Amino acid sequence: MKAVHFDMVGGASGDMILAALIDLGAPVEDLIKSLATLNIGPFDIRAEQCVQGGMRGMRVTVIDGAEPAGHARRGGHAHSHEEHAHAGNAGGGGKPHPHRGLADIRKAILGAALHDTVRGSAIRVFERLAAAEAAVHGTTPDEIHFHEVGAVDSIVDIVGACAAMHMLGIEAVAIGPFPIGYGTVVCAHGTIPLPAPATAEMIRGFPAVTTGETAELVTPTGAALLTTWKSIERMPAGRLLKTGCAFGRHSLKDRPNLLRALLFETGVDAGADECRVLECNIDDTTPELLGNMLSRLGAAGALDAFLTPVQMKKQRPGSMLTVLCKPRDQAALEDLVFRECTTFGIRSYAAGRTVLARRFETVRTAFGEVRVKVGQWKGEDITRSPEYEDCVRLADRAGVPVRAVYEQALRSALR
Repeated sequence: MKAVHFDMVGGASGDMILAALIDLGAPVEDLIKSLATLNIGPFDIRAEQCVQGGMRGMRVTVIDGAEPAGHARRGGHAHSHEEHAHAGNAGGGGKPHPHRGLADIRKAILGAALHDTVRGSAIRVFERLAAAEAAVHGTTPDEIHFHEVGAVDSIVDIVGACAAMHMLGIEAVAIGPFPIGYGTVVCAHGTIPLPAPATAEMIRGFPAVTTGETAELVTPTGAALLTTWKSIERMPAGRLLKTGCAFGRHSLKDRPNLLRALLFETGVDAGADECRVLECNIDDTTPELLGNMLSRLGAAGALDAFLTPVQMKKQRPGSMLTVLCKPRDQAALEDLVFRECTTFGIRSYAAGRTVLARRFETVRTAFGEVRVKVGQWKGEDITRSPEYEDCVRLADRAGVPVRAVYEQALRSALR
């Protein structure tokens, strides 16, 4: 499994996160091709190498209204923007940004030719951002109209970062403390304190450190991306594959304006692995609905999902739902549980598990071919399991018990 740790030395913004992922190897040309299907107008992504404080890194600029050049321009000097809902350069010139609502952005993402994982991740980021803005302004997420974050460059930053994560095969995210600057910044709503209210809302409950910087170090877009993605509590243990470095536009007093992304390979072939455990107690959902929910959880990527009888308040019998999942799937599975049953809360925690390396082989039986899963431990084949669906299909066709096909497949596999 690939995992990434974001080290916010100088902070985080949408363009810095995208730049760090491009520096890790996400292909700019493929990103442009995918994002063009959002139908938000022409744009180009310029990814350029730069040096700051003696360190090499990447700086990304999204050019609104520009046709793609067909390649990433490298070298020279870049002027990256700081995109967020409360932009520090809002008083500058240039054409006005469109004020897109959450429904507009959701529609654009759902209509684009993106992988389902990318769609889901990007929509969750915008929903988190809208919820924070709504809490700050005393309204609802659907009534929020993004200002700077509704602009083409910021949409590209957010959806592009989600697409880059998918292209790199990253399944888990850890983040360091959020650095906090102080002072004020001018935005579409006027002069506001730092950290921006929406940023403060999103990083509430996450580790943060104060700095002596009179600058906006973490933008709302950066906070939305990282707090939505975070799925593991600490820097992962494993093999460090690569480090991606990204620079922001402004110079800081006592630190480089740097975001590092450290890419790890964890849970290799066999041995230790990390998963998430989701739990909730249910006493007022019918068995039919619970059965359907278990089926849907499996189809949505749960590693396992099961019910355990429990005694609940007021001596009522109930069931405890337990779901095991990869960290990357937690948010989607929690959403499914909330929508499919009546629980008001879900417990979640990290759990370690030891897994076997596995491969598939095909064996011949009198009924046809059956795939067999082979488990390996320390280089030795120690267990075999015929695929149940193959056995059912062949048994139905031959009019024999499933057990007859299963046992013959297992005998063939053990020869």
